[in-house]
Amino acid sequence: MQIWRLGGRVVTGLMLLGIIGFGMVGCEAADAPADRGDTWDNVEAAGDGEVTVLYVPAEGFAYEDPDGELTGVTVEIMRLFADWMRDTHDVDLTLNFVEESDWSTFYERVQTGTGGVFGLGNVTTTEERREELQFSPSYMTNIAVLITHEEPPKLEAWDDWPATFGDRTLLAFEGTLHEERLREIQETYAPDANLAFTDSNDDILDRVADGGYVAYIDGYNYWRAVEEGAPLQRHPIGDDPAEEFGIIMPPDSDWDAPMAEFFEAGDGLLARSAYHDLLEGHLGERVVEALDEVQ
Repeated sequence: MQIWRLGGRVVTGLMLLGIIGFGMVGCEAADAPADRGDTWDNVEAAGDGEVTVLYVPAEGFAYEDPDGELTGVTVEIMRLFADWMRDTHDVDLTLNFVEESDWSTFYERVQTGTGGVFGLGNVTTTEERREELQFSPSYMTNIAVLITHEEPPKLEAWDDWPATFGDRTLLAFEGTLHEERLREIQETYAPDANLAFTDSNDDILDRVADGGYVAYIDGYNYWRAVEEGAPLQRHPIGDDPAEEFGIIMPPDSDWDAPMAEFFEAGDGLLARSAYHDLLEGHLGERVVEALDEVQ
């Protein structure tokens, strides 16, 4: 067996290979290339190009249909954008969809991307995030709802939290505004409540439906779950309808102008009857009606 000295430490050949291999893995992780796509300037000049579209899987928004094809509201919005770019600007735009299931990693990948990178993750537009990213105009106004199992009574006043919910655990989607809402509730009304974390809307719905949890979730997820028979209830006192969802882009992206034009032009997204059909087709008529009711 061969033996070497490394920094005063005696190592065997196998140990050295392990150390070198670990160092190479660390370098690869640190040097992983940022997501990238063609800039709008280059695409406009060349007449064609490719962009990267990162997405977080979400029922109704970015999911696989029974045939295994990627579809959903935000996926189809991007496809409509590519069609509009061809019809309006005479350019052929190729969309390369890339799945990223971890929301925080997704956010960071878009933030550090270069050129034509877009993010589909139902990201709420806030002033703080505008300092880190670029946003398209809103494609949907969301309402965040406070939910529990259907068993407890409605929460009528915030001070009634301990009496109404007892020792139920607060369940937060980590890294989102929902976590911030629950932390504020914990600090003000439920200092003795535990706070648990998850990174899946489906897990939130399943765990709340089993009892023992209180959570915030996007309204469309709640209404879809109730339509499917989940034993959930909404507590209207906690409704927060001040959320606008946008498609996100890196902070130095030059795609913000054509994306805004696509949304706001007379022949753009919001002017198309296909947009309303898109919402109903993927979210369901009842969900769209419920969202309209709380606007």
